[in-house]
Amino acid sequence: MIDFKLLKKIISDNSSFLITTHVNPDADAIGSEIALYIILKELGKEAHIVNYSETPYNLIFLDKPKAIETYNEDKHIPLIHTVDVIIAVDFNKSDRAVKMKSVINDSSALKICIDHHLDPEKFADHYFIDTIYSATGEIIYDFIKKTNIIKLTYDLAYPLYAAIMTDTGSFRFERTTEGLHLIAAEMLKLGVVPGEVFDKIYDQCKLSKFKLLGLSLNTLKLFGDNNNVGYMILTQKDFQDTDALESDTDGFVNFALSVENVKIGIIFVELMDGFKVSFRSKGNVSVNNLAKEYGGGGHTNAAGARFPEHNLEELLPEILNKASEYANKEG
Repeated sequence: MIDFKLLKKIISDNSSFLITTHVNPDADAIGSEIALYIILKELGKEAHIVNYSETPYNLIFLDKPKAIETYNEDKHIPLIHTVDVIIAVDFNKSDRAVKMKSVINDSSALKICIDHHLDPEKFADHYFIDTIYSATGEIIYDFIKKTNIIKLTYDLAYPLYAAIMTDTGSFRFERTTEGLHLIAAEMLKLGVVPGEVFDKIYDQCKLSKFKLLGLSLNTLKLFGDNNNVGYMILTQKDFQDTDALESDTDGFVNFALSVENVKIGIIFVELMDGFKVSFRSKGNVSVNNLAKEYGGGGHTNAAGARFPEHNLEELLPEILNKASEYANKEG
């Protein structure tokens, strides 16, 4: 259970805050950051949002305060070393901050982590983590309601609804509960329009994303016992040919999981330096444990890992074989 009283005390006792999230942020990350920023500013605190990655174009609309800055060493290293508190949002492993990792670790600021993923790494002073939550945005919502730190308003509900809606697969994933629908209903009463949020995130994509998806689907193959693993591969050339972004691959892996008999879906994405892997699974097949074998993590049914300075062709057979083994067992 999260100690919301302690979180409220930390906010009350300090004056300046820097909020950050993981590389290639999703709507849960961005929505949660914006909500925290609004809370802090409402309380008269100095607040900054600094992310390693640029905000994906389909999520810029969530940043209504225009608060998010993209990391710049000259500008932000001094800031990281002077704020009272650094808040890590929606990630619990420091390498997810990429080049900001060492600067954050070296800062004397109090470090707190607000997250809902499994297996946190010890890099913060205080952890506000519970995997029972569907999204980090739900944690922020619960913090507001249980502490009455400020009143829940439309401006807060809007980014938090986006956070929860996306991380629950539009309210269809396992952790979608009766209580979560009641939370959504409260946000709708405040004026949030579900169709509007969904449209801006999913139905206003650039043509380049669909060209990239086409290339990805053309690589879709099955592997393992009874074809229980589906996988796709995207190369740097694919991104260059389509003028697409790494963030455009969000959701692609679900197509690999949608093939009959497939229990684990995988997408391999070549990066400028190494590659990354996203895993999805059905039922009790734990891709989090699979990702952990490679220094990654996530949730039981959604996880990932990054492989800097590694060659995909060398590790591809090993990862596929391990995935097939996991697909044949539960837990």
